[in-house]
Amino acid sequence: MKEKVKKTPTTWQALFPILVMLLVLGAGIGVFSLPAEPLIILAAVIAGAQAMMLGYSYDEIMEEIAQKIAKIWVALLILVIVGFMIGSWMLGGTIPMLIYGGLKLINPQYLAFTAFLLTSIVSILTGTSWGSAGTIGVAFMGVAIGLDANLALVAGAVVSGAYFGDKLSPLSDTTNLASAVCGVDLYVHIYNQMWTTGASAIVAAVFYFFIGQVGTTGGTAVPETVNVLTSTLNEMFNWNVLLILPLVIVLVGSMTKKPTIPVMLTASAVALINAAIFQGASLHSIVSTTLNGFNVGMMGFEEAAVSSDLISLLHRGGMMAMMNTLLIAVCAISFAGTMTVTGALDVLVSKLLEKIKNTFQLVASTIVTCLAVIGVTSNGQVSILMPGEAFKDAYVEKGLHPKVLSRTLEDSVTCTECLIPWTAAGAYMAATLGVPTLSYLPFAVLNYSGMIFALIWAATGIGITKIAK
Repeated sequence: MKEKVKKTPTTWQALFPILVMLLVLGAGIGVFSLPAEPLIILAAVIAGAQAMMLGYSYDEIMEEIAQKIAKIWVALLILVIVGFMIGSWMLGGTIPMLIYGGLKLINPQYLAFTAFLLTSIVSILTGTSWGSAGTIGVAFMGVAIGLDANLALVAGAVVSGAYFGDKLSPLSDTTNLASAVCGVDLYVHIYNQMWTTGASAIVAAVFYFFIGQVGTTGGTAVPETVNVLTSTLNEMFNWNVLLILPLVIVLVGSMTKKPTIPVMLTASAVALINAAIFQGASLHSIVSTTLNGFNVGMMGFEEAAVSSDLISLLHRGGMMAMMNTLLIAVCAISFAGTMTVTGALDVLVSKLLEKIKNTFQLVASTIVTCLAVIGVTSNGQVSILMPGEAFKDAYVEKGLHPKVLSRTLEDSVTCTECLIPWTAAGAYMAATLGVPTLSYLPFAVLNYSGMIFALIWAATGIGITKIAK
């Protein structure tokens, strides 16, 4: 049997699958509120059909997809272990104790600054911007209402803090995805983000410290909602200094550059031992929390008797909680594989490199592309995976370390999703904090200043790691 002649796609043929995906996701998610996963698979099927028309076999397409998934399977495994670790840290009392201490530090006199600082801490500990904004963030909004403070300012501080933690937490799904798609070690990616996120945090902290004192005249009492949260946490968990040990293990492992998976599993094991010794957790609860996550029933509390804010804050973790993110990653990689097998991405990258002459133009192009994708698809995970897959060869070709790309993806996707009113993140933050998206946008300093610093460093070469071409 004569083998089919394989054709190299033209520029428009190479661009066709991407345009189809953007159209399908934009209409499916934005208009019909459909889940992203089957829409991505539909786009992959269309891309696969085009690949077969160009002379590539079904087996070749599947082999390319398998190779791509194989390259990131360690990162996907880390994502699952993150869910394992969050559940164990919740049951062991590590995260609850740190949240308890943070709530005790609320200072109404410096409301915006305190909101930014404590929301950042909670977000780093939990790895979720939504969870931290929906819990401690709501508590700060209650303080702002009681003090007749600028609600948009406080909401902006909460959003900034929530996404600062989300970007720098090893427990965050977007942090793991960005490092995975670019082939960068998780902690290398986190450290490298300090060039943009760290600089933005300093600017934001100064801004909130001085501007945040405006409008805080009057009473300075912490609202009853915060007192309820702290008293319930105090009643639910037994505090002990050893509860901090899992966090210490992760920090030391990170600083000494130990392998990520063994460090996370060790920290999780210590947290589960703490759960048995200090919290009196049963064997069933210990095993269940690693799979399905923590719930207050494991501590002998009825959900109906616990504040809904505390339920939102504590009910998380478990390996199953990561399955949706894992599924989106596999679907997106499947789409990328159908494009890679034909050389479509190579065609697009080569065209891109013809126009791009320096690092600044490459970083700027990445930011614009990411903003366009997030604006059309309204899905942060897809907006990290697809531009990451498309641009990673271009960065290497230009002699830039992939961690520059992974950082830029987070600067232009993770932080900006909540600034767009029609995205799920923008709608959630507006509804949760009670302030319209466009109202808190100017005050969410960290969320947009990261892109500004990314462009500054790209133009000056500061914080840009080069590699041999």
